[in-house]
Amino acid sequence: MGDFSVNLENLISDLRRIVGDKWVVTQREFMEGYLRDETPDPVRPRAAEGLILVKPSSAEDVAGILKLANANKVPVFPVGGRTGLVGGSVPIKPGIILSLERMNKIEVDRENIMAVAEAGATLGDLIKAADEAGLFFPPHPGDEGAQIGGLIATNAGGSRAVKYGVMRNYIRGLEIVLPTGEILSLGGKLLKNNTGYDLMQLAIGCEGTLCVITKAVIRLFPKSKVMVTLVVPFNTRSDALKTVPEILRSGVMPLAIEYVQIREIEEAAKHLNERWPVQRGFAQLIMILDGASQEEMLLRCEEISEICESNSAMDIMLAETAEEQSRILRIRSNIYTALKPHMIDILDVTVPPSNLEKLMNEVDVIAAKYDVYLPAYGHAGDGNLHVHIMKEGVTDMRMADRIKSEIYKAAVALGGVITGEHGVGSLRIKDLGLVLSEKHIEIMESIKRIFDPNNILNPNKVLP
Repeated sequence: MGDFSVNLENLISDLRRIVGDKWVVTQREFMEGYLRDETPDPVRPRAAEGLILVKPSSAEDVAGILKLANANKVPVFPVGGRTGLVGGSVPIKPGIILSLERMNKIEVDRENIMAVAEAGATLGDLIKAADEAGLFFPPHPGDEGAQIGGLIATNAGGSRAVKYGVMRNYIRGLEIVLPTGEILSLGGKLLKNNTGYDLMQLAIGCEGTLCVITKAVIRLFPKSKVMVTLVVPFNTRSDALKTVPEILRSGVMPLAIEYVQIREIEEAAKHLNERWPVQRGFAQLIMILDGASQEEMLLRCEEISEICESNSAMDIMLAETAEEQSRILRIRSNIYTALKPHMIDILDVTVPPSNLEKLMNEVDVIAAKYDVYLPAYGHAGDGNLHVHIMKEGVTDMRMADRIKSEIYKAAVALGGVITGEHGVGSLRIKDLGLVLSEKHIEIMESIKRIFDPNNILNPNKVLP
């Protein structure tokens, strides 16, 4: 078991000394859930043999584990809720799986409108804690089982990024542990901080390759008094997508503007044994709006309705009850789950929002060229498109790679990037050169060496 140089029995004994016998797991059958994430099966990397699962309870525990691993050059793979889609947390070498699930405390500071959350707390925990304090955590990066450390390490986005941005916009402070075992405190309960290089921003989005995030100070907002959801059907994609920039220019800024197509959204509803409430149109926009009063909300809905109707929208559905709105969001969030059994890969190319329709048209051309089905939906308000490469019609993985490459090149040609929210992980490394220059990658490699001189932390992720 394992191919690192340290004596395995000694390593296990030292780990147990740090965290306690109960929290060091060596039996494979008890760590199965930690060996994979939500990446589609055909492209998800295989977990290595020779793994040890360790569950620390404090930053000091994490520091002890990393010092031990660094001294013996043992790879360490930090894992959160394992909801990622690019194999970022899959342990692909013999070593230590580091789960921070025991570190799950959250304290809400109502005076400063912030939360202090340990890395193992979940998105659902944070939403609940904020709500109980009469506050609101605006982003919703997807699966509420995702853990705070993972959301920060991947700079998670999600549907509400249009108005409120991504995780990076909410992190005011971090406690991190370096691969060499030092604990650093970065930022704090501050709205301004201009003291030296901002290492916190490097930690956010590093995908577990530079440090282990153990705690975060997270900015919250006052709770919205009124929230509504609109579902707007259109006969054509063009009509739907040309409506989006007009809405954004109007000054009405929805929480979310999602683009879906009727075939995929109905598959998601069927998967949940639900019924999608709007059966008309080829393309639909789902918009979530929040405001301070019913009157303000009605005015915003009227303004949006006028813009949509001027672009040939059909009957607009307004969902006002929390139950209706929750059902709509739940169905939208399950498109991926519904399609996953029939899928090879999910992409998240991103372009300037005004180029989203051009990108979708390019995807249609690629689908026709290869005679395959490439369903596409996404965050219309920020140009982030999810294209699924399905098994149907794809003869082998080389063909899937060619399709993926052509979609990537189309996005880059339109001023875009190969990933807007899923990250690089282990799946997108070989395509980095489409977007980043050799010098850019060289600088990233230099930063990695400074933080992690022995390359123990999440090796072979983000960078070759």
